[in-house]
Amino acid sequence: MTLRTLADGSALHENNFNLIRLVAAWLVIYGHSWPITASGGADLLLQMVQIKFAGGIAVDMFFVISGFLIACSVERNPLPQYLVARALRIFPALIVCVALSVFVLGPLLTTSPDYWSSAGTWKYLWKNITLRQTQYFLPGVFETLPNAAINGSLWSLPIEFKLYLLLALLALARLFRRGRFTAFCLVALVAAIVRYGGQSLTPEKINLLWCSAYFLTGSLAWHHRARIPLSWPLLAGLLVVAAALRGGPYYFLAYFAALSYTTLFLAYVPKLPKIRRHDISYGVYLYGWPSQQLVQQFSPGGALHNTLWATLLAGALATLSWRFVEEPALRLKQRFGSRMTRRTPERTSGPAPEPATAVAGPVSAEG
Repeated sequence: MTLRTLADGSALHENNFNLIRLVAAWLVIYGHSWPITASGGADLLLQMVQIKFAGGIAVDMFFVISGFLIACSVERNPLPQYLVARALRIFPALIVCVALSVFVLGPLLTTSPDYWSSAGTWKYLWKNITLRQTQYFLPGVFETLPNAAINGSLWSLPIEFKLYLLLALLALARLFRRGRFTAFCLVALVAAIVRYGGQSLTPEKINLLWCSAYFLTGSLAWHHRARIPLSWPLLAGLLVVAAALRGGPYYFLAYFAALSYTTLFLAYVPKLPKIRRHDISYGVYLYGWPSQQLVQQFSPGGALHNTLWATLLAGALATLSWRFVEEPALRLKQRFGSRMTRRTPERTSGPAPEPATAVAGPVSAEG
């Protein structure tokens, strides 16, 4: 079948989303190796693209994919089933990861005699598993490392889940139809420019705005998929324009357009190896940072040294997470009637721009 538009691609069962997410999850580990080890220099993607480090680029891709496939999920599922499916995808693996940090990693490594009585311990557990507010530190853990965060990759999961809820609210208000949703996105863009244009924003607000922009762009792409061509010349043109504008005042717009289109283009057009089962990308994302901290704690070295050993450790933990947590949770979705047609598998992945600590956001938790 010749793919002329994004709609042609989304009509197929085969796609490259799982592979893209897995590579992007690894890029988060690779990009984080520099701040975690306090190594000088920058990763290769930051040197090439300049606007984002490797993890930031990866998370931008996650949110484009998430917006595209979550929009499909909203359109094809009743809201109760949609919400249950989203909760089953994002929370079980998150809860286990956070619990392991609090009840295993923390007690083994803490130097604080007040670990169990400290409010910080229980705040880390409760606020992270409920996605109320990201907490980064446990008493006395990793305090001697260049970055003491237990898991610096959790910050964009609350944003991700809020965007899931936003689409649900829009559907409930009957604003998720193509024309109305497009109008909503335009109004949101204008409102953001009016509200924040010209201001010096905090890293948290920058993250929220960029994550939302990529997510809504992906959702718009779903709505207008029949009008979006899948074209090698168009891809090349966007990349050339982005390269020509690099370093200029409008480069961020060219980067935004090129990355969004490239992500969806790669999902359908190239003949890449397919990952049909064992989608460990979310687990790699969740366990990547703690694995890097453990490597830095017990085998300190340079960025590439950290990347290698953390990749192996995170991969092993992610495999266990998929086998014993994520896959069983996904099976429960069938009991609640959540479905996707065979034409578009319901999977996404994470996870946005880097915050002040130069960490990347989540693998988008869809499944």
